[in-house]
Amino acid sequence: MELAIIAGGKGTRLGLKDKPKSMMHIGGKPLLERQVNLARKYGIKNINILLGYLADVIMDYFGDGSKFGVKIRYFIENYPLGTAGAVKQLECKVKDRFMIFYGDVLLDMDLASFIKFDSNGSSIATIAVHPNDHPFDSDLVEINDDECIVTAFHPKPHDKNNYYRNLVNAAVYIFSPDVFKYIPNGEPSDFGTDIFPLLLKNREVIRAYRTAEYIKDMGTIDRLQGVSDDYLSGKVESLSKRHKRPAIFLDRDGTLIRDVDLLYRTDDLEPFSFLSASIKKINNSDHLCFLITNQPVVARNLCDIDTVKQIHNKLESLLGKEGAYLNDIYFCPHHPDRGYPEENLVFKIDCKCRKPKTEMIDRAVKEYNVDVENSWFIGDTTTDIQTGINARLKTILVRTGKGGKDGKFNCNPDFIFDDLDKAIDFILADRYKYEVYIREILEKVERCRDRIPFLIGVAGLSRSGKSTFVNLLKKSLNDNSISTRILSLDNWLVGAGERTDDMTVRQRYKCDEIVRDVGKLINHEKILLKIYNPYSREIVGEKFLSLDGIECLVIDGVITLEIDDLRNILNIKIYVEIDEDCRKRRIFSFYKWKDLSEKDIECLYLQRIKDEVPFIEGSKKYADIIVKI
Repeated sequence: MELAIIAGGKGTRLGLKDKPKSMMHIGGKPLLERQVNLARKYGIKNINILLGYLADVIMDYFGDGSKFGVKIRYFIENYPLGTAGAVKQLECKVKDRFMIFYGDVLLDMDLASFIKFDSNGSSIATIAVHPNDHPFDSDLVEINDDECIVTAFHPKPHDKNNYYRNLVNAAVYIFSPDVFKYIPNGEPSDFGTDIFPLLLKNREVIRAYRTAEYIKDMGTIDRLQGVSDDYLSGKVESLSKRHKRPAIFLDRDGTLIRDVDLLYRTDDLEPFSFLSASIKKINNSDHLCFLITNQPVVARNLCDIDTVKQIHNKLESLLGKEGAYLNDIYFCPHHPDRGYPEENLVFKIDCKCRKPKTEMIDRAVKEYNVDVENSWFIGDTTTDIQTGINARLKTILVRTGKGGKDGKFNCNPDFIFDDLDKAIDFILADRYKYEVYIREILEKVERCRDRIPFLIGVAGLSRSGKSTFVNLLKKSLNDNSISTRILSLDNWLVGAGERTDDMTVRQRYKCDEIVRDVGKLINHEKILLKIYNPYSREIVGEKFLSLDGIECLVIDGVITLEIDDLRNILNIKIYVEIDEDCRKRRIFSFYKWKDLSEKDIECLYLQRIKDEVPFIEGSKKYADIIVKI
């Protein structure tokens, strides 16, 4: 395959006088040289450079291309011909499919993947497309997702009465030589405004290649500085599809937007106030961001596929206005159960894509080369958590929407947070604050690998972040080949129906049974563990538990260090503490999730200050490690 680079730009907005725009340096080399090197890396050695302004500067620098390991031909326009008009010069010179770069775009694409995608279908053109953080002033593309075929182009400015998908022409193309017959001879023409609409009008097939790789122009001073910084930081190279990238998979209803039962009208979509800021944090990280949602409204015949897409277009438009975007959206329109009035039988099937099945995630993993081991699923239902577990992702339940109260699956998330924003903060930043403590604990455990089971106790006031710390600790221990189990002392709580107002925190736990059962476990006996439900505050079941094959037991509970006989057998004693104002906010949020009123929560908080805080804070003196969050 040959490459054509359109490099005739003057760089007026950059204030250039003695060099063309494509010769601006990025990381110490001209941008055009970086494009030539990228092509050579993928075996593209026949390069056509289409020149205009100060053509001799480029020709003198590259010569015939031999010193760069390629063969270069030059074509010079006598007057500005536009992007398509410049390419028209290659007619009769290029016999096979060829690739196009724009000379003012810094990119690092996996061109082998792009070429393979192009070869898997028949088309007059394949164009790279991607979302960006300013879709409102970009030329947008509409595609058929199933076949990846372009159905419409929407040049700016856009109709304010419509919502458009955030999908932008990235200005990297592969063309059949048949395209030349649509480009006028000797007349200025542009691919975006002239040729692509003409191709669609003539029913030619244009395929769309979705990518999350780095493709940005440097046509202004600010953009030049931005792409230069990105190159020097390693961001440009790291976003290539050659490398696996972690991803955050997101449920929609109740996680990103207000939970509306069977949302089927665009007007009913209401994003949470924190949504755009949360998604923007992901966009600014190295993580990809995907929406994964079941939409049985299609199977129920409440709306059609196009309406679901319009709802998603509205979501993308609202995000785009705030400079945020989703890398891709996957939805399942099916439902396996029949018997609803006016249902659409075409979609009443037992499919492979409906959560908690994983086909939507599997597609994203394949299409974007996702690093599954370091990826996450965030949702508000047990269906979401089970989906993440089935896909081998780390899982976070948020207390917005259904807040895990749906009860469809008996599964536990790795972490629980109040909302998406707090979950994203944890993934991208907050979890790393624990590293110094976890490293110290790992060193202690490694020195005592002969003690099995090794006992770690974690205590602290309620809502101080113990469980988050404990789950991170478990993951780190398992990652270091130390098989670990968490034992929550909440399973020995007295049920809410058996409590009295004058009970202290110690009296709310069955301390004698805790000591007895932990003693049995470390003596390799099996126990019958009661299962405590934090929402109902009652025991809801039981199961047998043993430490067979377990090297480390982490005991998580408010009173872990308060029970003398338990504390005395611990190998490491940990106390977790947090600012009281933050803890109070967490308490109020937690008990709102439990459907308590503000007044009842205030009374409960004041009661806990009296009957819990003095006891638990007093146990801090026994700790070997104090974790301050």
